[in-house]
Amino acid sequence: MNKVNVALVRLLQFVVFVFFVFAVTAYFGALVLLPLDLIVLLSKLLSVIGFNAFIGALVAAPAVGYLAFTAYKIPGLGSILVETGVDLVKTGKARVDAFNSIASAVKA
Repeated sequence: MNKVNVALVRLLQFVVFVFFVFAVTAYFGALVLLPLDLIVLLSKLLSVIGFNAFIGALVAAPAVGYLAFTAYKIPGLGSILVETGVDLVKTGKARVDAFNSIASAVKA
């Protein structure tokens, strides 16, 4: 029964690890894909107004670039976004490492 308990703890540790890997990947992926999605949405909006999709993308890309540059100029915003992701990584590592003490207690 002891081996079953250890295996169960290791399985839960793996599930928590996979969850935090997914969360970190989704967070940093959203940071990368958000401007690209904004370009697509603006080009579709300009296409509804009557512009060609290519012309809409040519107009939307500099507009999104300007918004990104404006966000870049806000002091501390970039570091807060990165620190939030790093804190998520540290929290995940702490939660996964917490299972090691539980596994060693179950083995004894």
